[in-house]
Amino acid sequence: MTTTTLAALVPLLPFLGAVAGLALGRTAPGFVRPLAILPTLTATVLAVVVAVRQGGGRAIDAATQLTPTGSVPIDLALHLDGFAVLVAVLVGLVATCVQLYSTAYLRNDARYPSYAALVSLFTSAMLLVVYSGDLMVLLVGWEIMGICSYFLVGHYWETPEARAASLKAFLVTKLGDVPFLIGLFALAAETGSFRITKILAAVTNGGLDHPTLIALLLLAGVAGKSAQFPLHTWLPDAMAGPTPVSALIHAATMVAAGIYFVARLLPVFAASGAALTVLAVMAAVTMIGSGLAALAQDDIKRVLAYSTIGQLGYMSGALAVGDRGAAVFHLISHGAFKAVLFLAAGVVIHAAGTNSLAAMSRMGGLARRIPDAYWTMTVALLALAAVPPFAGFFSKEAVLVAAEHTAVGDRAVAPAAAGWTVLIAGLAAAVLTAAYATRLWLLAFRGRGAELPDHGRQPVAMTAVLWILAVPTIAFGLTSGVIGDWFDGHALTPSLTTAVLATGVTLVGGLVTYGAWRHTTALAARTPIGAVAAHPGAEPALVEAEAMTSHTAAYGTIAAAADPADPGRLLLGPLHRHAVTGFHLDALYTALFVRPVQQAARLVRFLDRTVVDTYVNGSGAVTRLLGTAVRRAQTGNVQTYLGALLAGSLVLAIAAVVFANVNAGS
Repeated sequence: MTTTTLAALVPLLPFLGAVAGLALGRTAPGFVRPLAILPTLTATVLAVVVAVRQGGGRAIDAATQLTPTGSVPIDLALHLDGFAVLVAVLVGLVATCVQLYSTAYLRNDARYPSYAALVSLFTSAMLLVVYSGDLMVLLVGWEIMGICSYFLVGHYWETPEARAASLKAFLVTKLGDVPFLIGLFALAAETGSFRITKILAAVTNGGLDHPTLIALLLLAGVAGKSAQFPLHTWLPDAMAGPTPVSALIHAATMVAAGIYFVARLLPVFAASGAALTVLAVMAAVTMIGSGLAALAQDDIKRVLAYSTIGQLGYMSGALAVGDRGAAVFHLISHGAFKAVLFLAAGVVIHAAGTNSLAAMSRMGGLARRIPDAYWTMTVALLALAAVPPFAGFFSKEAVLVAAEHTAVGDRAVAPAAAGWTVLIAGLAAAVLTAAYATRLWLLAFRGRGAELPDHGRQPVAMTAVLWILAVPTIAFGLTSGVIGDWFDGHALTPSLTTAVLATGVTLVGGLVTYGAWRHTTALAARTPIGAVAAHPGAEPALVEAEAMTSHTAAYGTIAAAADPADPGRLLLGPLHRHAVTGFHLDALYTALFVRPVQQAARLVRFLDRTVVDTYVNGSGAVTRLLGTAVRRAQTGNVQTYLGALLAGSLVLAIAAVVFANVNAGS
């Protein structure tokens, strides 16, 4: 079987699994789990085979015309380069682990068949984006992911948090997709093709007349899909969905799609220095703002959500300085350790009966009860904080090295200002990352207090995948010296200057947070334990749904807890109350956009009901009155009709005589 045939099967198999799972979900429920796992697992194996055959060498292209359009054709095209084949392996691996994990996490969920089918469809859509060589086909996968995220985030639709989060995720991403679609059509109009290879060739030959406008339109869609400032606000709220869905969205699918898109079309963005500068500023604000917000969150999943936003900021920063190799290297590295973090968080929530770090900090023995989650999450947090020799260290260093080279003028793809912006923001974000990672670990696993009822040993399906994903979390970074051919041939090894500097600021962030925790931990006994909904023996998904509800009931919000023992509160000081709300961006957007739209809708409703309906109803009333008058004349008496006929004839005759005399006299 040829490589292109194998590549075509990679997105096709999960799609067929999704269709079969939906068809058989009610009639043959015993087939649902195999149909969820086996097609995705097979697609992963085929993706590995495709990656091995591609070998980091010359890109493999294949295409057939999908439909004639009369102007710019749409092709069903594959483009397999080093980036595509490696990202496809990541997507398949994480999706397979999520499907395995979900069989235990939602083992008694009545909606599991539709859930599993949507996860498979989600996976298929992302693989279509990764392998596609045509922008219109890529757009199909792009939009399918948006629809799937709406249903998956809203899986617990009984809770108001899930309903609001799913709608918010859909609307915010669609807000970015409108200019994104305009940008795609403008790009195709100027280059004469939707094929990525032809577009890049046209850009190389100076075929873009409006590169800045097109790049900025495309960046709007990227900001929405990859949760970058200012369209990032949907991602923390999306934690209302099941934890496996969070892992899939954050590690390998939806939020990675925007970064991957820019990496594929980087020459388009590099044609405009202004666009790269905008991207650099967007990345810098995202990195620092999300780091501060993560340090203030009480919900363990919201900490990880803001962490994802910040790490995506690093990837955007690498793209802003023109190094897509560093960006995709960090995307793959981040996908591995972020999947571990979210899936381990699901185990932690199940064991603790809460998603509240404030409540966990008052529990004893949590690390001892869930050793698999404890050790794998520790490793993943070290990778997140970029501690050597874990994968996050090497990939984050690749980003900082690229920014350094641009800042000092060794690389001329992007303006030096963009390089300095990304470098300074990246170092500042490294301090914040180490701080919130240390805080999460201390509050979750070093709590002091009574132990809650034990749920027993966690299911093997949930713990085994943690160790599978821990392998690339530990080892992937060590391959940085030998996988350069897969990443445009650029060196991905750290430089001494940035390595020492970044590791130093990371240690500072971690040690300062540890000192603050030692200072505040004595205050823990003064505050009640709060939001805990522990049910020994209950399935993890039920515990998570109840934990979200109890958190809001206990603390008034899903994000915060009035905990004087929180080291984040001490470190942030008066900034804490702003950081915990995401710096009030939701309130700002509500004031600027939501309320005006609602007021406009109320005005339209008033005009429709009061003005338009008045005229419509009035015309109907006049018609009814005329009908009533005419109906009274219809008596059914023939003599009456004949009398009226004669009277009318007489009137007409008299009128004719009168008019004739008048005309004769004149």
